[in-house]
Amino acid sequence: MRSLLDRKKKTSGLNVALGLVPQHHPRPQRRMPSCVSCFWVLLSVCLLAVCSFSFLSPSWIVKAGSPDGQEPVSFGLLWHCSDSLGQMSSCYTFGGLGKFNDIPSSSWQTSAVLCSGGCALLVMSCFLAVVTLFLPSGLCERRLCTLAGYMQTAAVFIMASGLLVYPFGLNSNTVKKYCENSSIYYAGDCQIGWGYMLAIVGVMLSVFLPFFAKYAPKEHTSPTPIPTIL
Repeated sequence: MRSLLDRKKKTSGLNVALGLVPQHHPRPQRRMPSCVSCFWVLLSVCLLAVCSFSFLSPSWIVKAGSPDGQEPVSFGLLWHCSDSLGQMSSCYTFGGLGKFNDIPSSSWQTSAVLCSGGCALLVMSCFLAVVTLFLPSGLCERRLCTLAGYMQTAAVFIMASGLLVYPFGLNSNTVKKYCENSSIYYAGDCQIGWGYMLAIVGVMLSVFLPFFAKYAPKEHTSPTPIPTIL
C-alpha cells in the first residue's frame, strides 16, 4: 500500500514537471488603502479647496470705510472691490481672457501666474492621489504616489514664490491711490486681508503633503522616516 502511494506521488510530480498538470499559483490579495493614504488624499483635497478659495478671494488687501464717507476698498489676486465687501456686484476682475494686462502691477501678474500654476499642479496631484486608492499594491501605485509627491513639492515652492512676490505690487500707483503711503511689503493705510492669510496657511500646510505621499503606498520599501523625494 505504501509503495502504491509513493508511486502515485512520483507520477504526479513527474506530470507537474513535464507541464502535463497545470500549476495553481496563489492569487495576490488586494490590500485595502492604509490610513496614511486615506488621510493623504483627504488632506490633499482639503488644501486644494483652501488654496483655490483663497486665490479667488477679493480680500488680500483691505481698507475699511472711514466716517467721512470714504468707501471700503479691497484688492485680491484677480479681483478689485470698491463699494461693499459683501456685494460681489461691485467687484470686477483685473485680468481675464485678453485682459491680463489690466492687472495693475507686474508683480501681481507674476503672482497670479505662479499661484495659478501651483493650483494646477495640486489639481493633478489630487487626481493621482485618488487614483492610487483604487490600484493594487505594487510598482504602479508607488510610482504614482512618488509622482504626486513631486508635483505637490513643486506646487508648494511655486505658490510660496507667488505669495512672496505679491507684496511688491503694493508700490503700484493703483494701490497708492487707495492705500496712502503704501510701498513694497508695507500696506500703508490698508491692512492684510483674510484671503492672503488663508493662502499662507494653505501653502504652509501643503508642505506636509510630500511626506504623507512617501508613506501612502500600501507597502513601502523605505524604512527611513525621511521621504526620499526630498
